[in-house]
Order: sequence, then C-alpha cells, then structure tokens
Amino acid sequence: MFFVDRRKMEMVTPDKALPGRAEPLPTAETHFLSGIPLKSPVPEGMAEAMFGMGCFWGVERKFWQKKGVWLTMVGYAGGFTPNPTYRETCTQLTGHNEVVRVIFDPAVVSYAELLKLFWEGHDPTQGMRQGNDVGSTYRSGIYFYDEAQAALARETKAAYQARLTAAGHGAITTEIIPAPVFYFAEDYHQQYLAKNPDGYCGIGGTGVTCPIGLTA
Repeated sequence: MFFVDRRKMEMVTPDKALPGRAEPLPTAETHFLSGIPLKSPVPEGMAEAMFGMGCFWGVERKFWQKKGVWLTMVGYAGGFTPNPTYRETCTQLTGHNEVVRVIFDPAVVSYAELLKLFWEGHDPTQGMRQGNDVGSTYRSGIYFYDEAQAALARETKAAYQARLTAAGHGAITTEIIPAPVFYFAEDYHQQYLAKNPDGYCGIGGTGVTCPIGLTA
C-alpha cells in the first residue's frame, strides 16, 4: 500500500523556508534540441507562459513537442527561497513548484491550445502531488503574464471542472496566480528527456477531454 507523508502535502511558511542565496545557479547555455540560448528575451510578436503540472522533466517534453513553441526551460517558481537548488526544493522547505516556462508564437499556437495541453496532460485534482510524486513541488499551477491569460485560465478551469465532475473526479486544486520569479533549474534538468530518452516521466492525465482550448 502507498502511504503519503502528510507533511509533504503542506506548503511551508515564509518564516520556515530555507534562506537560499543571492547568486543565480549556473544552468545550460542553450536548449539541447534547438541550440537557442536558454536565456533569450521574448522575441517581438511572441509570448510566454508558465505551468506546473508535476515532474518538470515530462512536462517540458510535452511543450517542446508542440508546434509553435519556440523555447522551453525548466525551473522553480512560486516559493520563498531565492535561487534554490534542486536538493533544497526536494525538502519541500522552499515553497517552490517545479515549473516549465514556455516562449511561443501565438500566430502558430494559441494560449488556449497550451491550456488544453496543460489540463489534459496531468491530473489537476491531486493537490500537492502528481501520482507517486508527492510534495508542494508537484502541485498544479498556471502562472499568468497578463489578464487575458488569467481570464482564459479561469474560464477553462470552470469548463474542465464540469467535465471532470461528470466523469467522477474531484475538485480542481490548480493555483492560478500572476507569474512569480522564475529560477532556472540546474543544467542536467534542462531538456532532461531529450538527453535521457528512457528517463523517468511520472505525469499522466485523467483521460478527460478539455472542451475549451482549440476554439477558445
């Protein structure tokens, strides 16, 4: 039987978070697949998005495979510890989520389509976990960059909740908040499943289709 450590399911408070550091961690210079500099600014005409939906290895692969996505990167966001390391986030004492930041071309792929991939690509009803991956680092989150993204995130959440409820699933626990500071994860995490095709991927959806996305 699989037992859950309830302590991992709780968000750390700011006063108990690890102190972190002032200097950013070193990370990869370029995207492993495209060769695009990982810290590139958002090109004119493109937009950015940020999602948390479980272990960021598998999540990043879902997005880099999507036509219209120009650049992906993994990191930590939504917590209290500045410039955390992976080991620190694994203690659940930084408050951060494992996230994927995406730069995309809205003329090719809409934000609605990315939301459809988000909702269908994981189980957004599990709170501080995804399957056997337990902790605040694996929570479901949409981190919006403008009010249009926020409105669409909330709209699709309501529509998907109706579908999930009809299919016998519980309430969506996804946090929808303004995009927090993004801290790059270490080099070896970037495009991990491109470097390690047989590596671990613990994410999976509910099998319920999101009714809003391609037409929103």
